[in-house]
Amino acid sequence: MIASRLKHHLEAQGLPFGTVRHPYTATASECAEAAHVPGDHLAKSVLIHMEEGPFLAVIPSNQKVDLHKLQSMIDRRLGLAPEIELDQVFDDCDPGAAPCVGAAYMVPTVIDDSLRGLDKVWFEAGDHKTLVEMKGSDFDTLMKDAKHGSFCTMH
Repeated sequence: MIASRLKHHLEAQGLPFGTVRHPYTATASECAEAAHVPGDHLAKSVLIHMEEGPFLAVIPSNQKVDLHKLQSMIDRRLGLAPEIELDQVFDDCDPGAAPCVGAAYMVPTVIDDSLRGLDKVWFEAGDHKTLVEMKGSDFDTLMKDAKHGSFCTMH
């Protein structure tokens, strides 16, 4: 099932997308495996806490956010957002299944450069059983307002 705010935003953008159902998974790496998609093409979201409010960092599922790199890129003190903040921002999603499209939730977004220019990209739809699938060029268009940078490291 696609979260209602995400679905509305995707339809408003007029970009083609599909969905991929998969068995329930708790983590992004399990999700990539269950859905048979490459981990470096599965975009996962990490909510970052900042004094001015939260923002979304979007990285490949087989990577983790390097808070030092991100902090110097944003030039602010950062930390991972607590679970409660995540639930408040993504109130139409299952806990831990936040989509990477911050614009649908009025959350500023920064995306890692490694997710640009891919042939296909997948991301959480808002539950733990559905992925949104898009052509990479459409994903790049969808994320055009996000800041870009290089701020992740391998697990």
